[in-house]
Amino acid sequence: MTLFEELKELGVDVDSGLKRLAGKEQLYTRLLGSFVKTIEAHSVEPDFDSADCTEAIEKAHAIKGTAGNLSITPLYEGYTEILRLLRGGEPEAARQLLTEILPQQEKIICCIKKHME
Repeated sequence: MTLFEELKELGVDVDSGLKRLAGKEQLYTRLLGSFVKTIEAHSVEPDFDSADCTEAIEKAHAIKGTAGNLSITPLYEGYTEILRLLRGGEPEAARQLLTEILPQQEKIICCIKKHME
């Protein structure tokens, strides 16, 4: 199975992501590699400080933006909601949602890495 086929099975809207890039598959693939680096650099962990969520908000915002640009829909939607909850003063609800989406995030990242080797 190809990278794009596997990503589609994981809920990624590859067709929309490619459309944003005028169908340039190599560019999309390269940007997926950059997405992995974004996740590694801005990883939001469930043990963030509930009293000061500034760092978690900044990291979630970076991931959300990159996921949105590449149409990695499950993560874009998840981090959009996490940001809403954090900015709305609901860190525990954000923490719960984060723990729910991290397994999906890991599957997507593993899929991308597998095909980049």
